[in-house]
Amino acid sequence: MKIQSIRVVKVNFPVRQPKTPARREGWGPSDEVANPMSRYPHVKRHRSLWLPKFEGAYVQVTAEDGSWGLGPLWPARPLAPIIEHFNEQLSGQDCFAIERLADMMFRLTKAYGTQGLASYAISAVDLALWDLKGRILGQPAYQLFGGPAREKMFCYATGNDVDWYKELGFRAFKLACPYGPADGLDGLRKNVEFVAKARETIGDENELMLDCWMAFDVEYTVRLAEALRPYRLKWMEEYLVPEDLDGHIAVRERLPWQTLATGEHWYTHYTFQWAINHRVVDILQADIMWCGGATTMQKVAAAADASGAVGLIIHGGGNNIYGQHFTYASPACPWLECFVGTPVGVPLEECWGLPGQAVPKDGWLVPNDAPGFGLEVSAAMVEPFA
Repeated sequence: MKIQSIRVVKVNFPVRQPKTPARREGWGPSDEVANPMSRYPHVKRHRSLWLPKFEGAYVQVTAEDGSWGLGPLWPARPLAPIIEHFNEQLSGQDCFAIERLADMMFRLTKAYGTQGLASYAISAVDLALWDLKGRILGQPAYQLFGGPAREKMFCYATGNDVDWYKELGFRAFKLACPYGPADGLDGLRKNVEFVAKARETIGDENELMLDCWMAFDVEYTVRLAEALRPYRLKWMEEYLVPEDLDGHIAVRERLPWQTLATGEHWYTHYTFQWAINHRVVDILQADIMWCGGATTMQKVAAAADASGAVGLIIHGGGNNIYGQHFTYASPACPWLECFVGTPVGVPLEECWGLPGQAVPKDGWLVPNDAPGFGLEVSAAMVEPFA
């Protein structure tokens, strides 16, 4: 079966309005979060002050028999020329030869850089190809990845409304760290108080993690980890900017006792292989929509599993249908991350995800079993991206 076309499309999903009123405003819209721009006071308080307002879309890969698959594309407008490049070079290729196609895209982007935005484009096409293959064969994507590795997936909740997440049935919680080096000793003290309060709320029988979102340097990471030692963090996450590879080695050497995690902003399988070889982290957190798609994720999972010492937890894997399917099929992925951005008090099933996407229940999740990734999209919902 040959590829007929690869194009950027808009998908008009139905608008979902929660029926249950929120009890209070959640943490996301207003809480301060440490971030890479924290050293600049005019944008420090919240990431929404500096993150781009890019529009998202989908990549549609259509086969010669009219079958099609979808993969998410963000940012859509800047990546449209790369998708057109792929269309010119991959149309006419065997749509089932996904490993070959992934390697071609990896090499096609060398002229303008594979890591970063080009990797987002590769991911979108790769996921669309897996979706297309599943739809043609009538198999859910997790079967194409090897079949279920477990009966259900353990989920942890990311966000700062831990009382609400506990009520929903989650038993592991990851906080977004509010302060960083720019806040000095006062910020360090407030971070400790913040984590201490969360530990008191969830109790000693539940797991607690801290996401530092590229906001720290080596010294601050070490000082905060030492100060938080009484609160038994399961891991500290993404404490350095992703390009600081020597810094990751230094943190590992200075914190041999602390479980470390990172990788959502690493791209292609090579960076992850470096991290495994140098044992700089204990848990890799590749994002299936950014790192190169499911084909790259397969390589990362295999390398992590073969190491015997490194795990893989997909960044935001519970919040997209692609991460759900891959995690379900991978023995290397013990947990599933669920960023709970829904209003406090509103049941998850009223506003979680897209049509066809499974919802966590009591801290566990099983993906849908529809062909491909099971996204419920009709042809009438798809239109060209202008």
